[in-house]
Amino acid sequence: MGGKGTDFQLPEDHADERELLLHWLAYLRGAVLRNIRGLGEEDAHRRPDGHLLPLAGIVNHLIGVERRWIDGGMLGGPIYRGEEEFFPGPELSVESLVAAYGDRAVATDHIVRSLPLDAPSGRREGTTLRWVLLHLINETARHAGHADAVRELLDGATGE
Repeated sequence: MGGKGTDFQLPEDHADERELLLHWLAYLRGAVLRNIRGLGEEDAHRRPDGHLLPLAGIVNHLIGVERRWIDGGMLGGPIYRGEEEFFPGPELSVESLVAAYGDRAVATDHIVRSLPLDAPSGRREGTTLRWVLLHLINETARHAGHADAVRELLDGATGE
């Protein structure tokens, strides 16, 4: 079986809680991206056996998750999620999704660094930016595992 590569390294511990959380989020984003990189467009949009989400849908969904929780939940912007987010059409290429996820990561990280960790979230009462970051880490980790399974079913590639 071919692997997706081992160009990853667990995040280092960090005395600054915000940076530690952002390093873990970045690590997990990388785990997701390692699964879609190197795939052809057809495979990136395919659901193995018609069951799991396509890798393009996983990446597109995670972009939406960060936008909803950071721009919506923390900054008060609009919050929308439709089922089409999980099944993007071929107009969203692997290259464009990878670039958009990178852009979203930069925006998320910038906003997170501009607010205190105990800033309240307007999306869910009683939650803070710290909680939102932990939620993003959880959501991204769950979908990174999902992406591992999809990639293995598509072409046998396994990774970490």
